[in-house]
Parts: sequence; C-alpha cells; structure tokens
Amino acid sequence: MANHKSTLKRIRSSQTSNLRNKYYSKTTRNAIRGFMNIEDKAEAQERMPKIASMVDKLAKRNIIHKNKAGNLKSRMARHIQALA
Repeated sequence: MANHKSTLKRIRSSQTSNLRNKYYSKTTRNAIRGFMNIEDKAEAQERMPKIASMVDKLAKRNIIHKNKAGNLKSRMARHIQALA
C-alpha cells in the first residue's frame, strides 16, 4: 500500500481515467462493429464521419496509437467501397 498522500491521489485519479478510457474505447469498438455489419452504402457513408471522429479522439487522448486509428478508418473506408 502506498504511503504518500500524492501517491494515493495518483492511484485514485488513475482508476478514474482507466474507467473513462475503457468506456470510450469499448463504445468506439461497438460502434465500429455495428458499422461493419451495415449492408446499405448510404447509411454507411452517413455514419462514417461520426465513428471516424470517435477514433480520432481516442488517438488524440493516447488511448490507442495514431497508426491504429488510421488503420481502423482505412478499414471502414474499404468497407464502404466494397458495398454495392
């Protein structure tokens, strides 16, 4: 167990940020999963900017790596192109 007050506070704040990061990450992953199941091209094009924004925010906050964000957005773009 930590002895310093600052260390105890750091543990508390880390737990808070971990929960917040986990929530944002899981929400984005679920949005991407739902996006990949879309079969309508118009609907996919409509939802793409919102999900891409979510991915960019994760990268900006260092929750995911910027290259992973780019790969996810590229994968979504390829999915739209594959739809007829």
